[in-house]
Amino acid sequence: MQLSSNSEKKLIIFDMDGTLVNSSLTIANAINYVRKNLGFDAMEQEYILRLVNDHTINPAQKFYHAQAFDADHERWFSEYYSKNHESELVLYEGIKELLHSLKDKGHTLGVATNAYRISTIESLTHLDIHDVFDGIACYDDVAQGKPHPDMLHKLLDELEHSSHESLFIGDGPRDEIASQRAEIDYIMVDWGFTEHEDAVRTVSDLHKILIEKY
Repeated sequence: MQLSSNSEKKLIIFDMDGTLVNSSLTIANAINYVRKNLGFDAMEQEYILRLVNDHTINPAQKFYHAQAFDADHERWFSEYYSKNHESELVLYEGIKELLHSLKDKGHTLGVATNAYRISTIESLTHLDIHDVFDGIACYDDVAQGKPHPDMLHKLLDELEHSSHESLFIGDGPRDEIASQRAEIDYIMVDWGFTEHEDAVRTVSDLHKILIEKY
């Protein structure tokens, strides 16, 4: 975790799945829904979630035996999300309060997620936090998703902040590598899908760090 401490108003960017939103059940089920439509057997949920943040694999190949995600993958994945997000997605406890506290202090908020835009908008709207964010960058908004820095650069440009005025908060190696490539300070959290030694372990601890620093 690297942080520059100053009183400037920041652009604070959040990963979505595993950071803001407990979407583990929905992600696993949506991937298996795509696999079913492709004629493949279901994978175990724990196995899927171990792979979701593994930046060393090609997820399209691992999950769908394809070289890259295509329109059918996106359509079926979004179809499952649309039908089930209201019953399966939940915010991590304390996230809404954290976001509103940061907003009240004058910070600009963004989301950078490897989820598709349709799914992202539906999820954030259902969870009543969509309007808190000033910008959202999704997998299908950029040429390359995380760990590439494209969506972070997109948010920096659109929201008119420099990298040294910004902070990215995520839960996995893809997020950390993207932040390094974009030269943005980073905080790792581990209440989501993966566990890390050098990470913030609760939302309340993250809240304290951000309020004290910014």
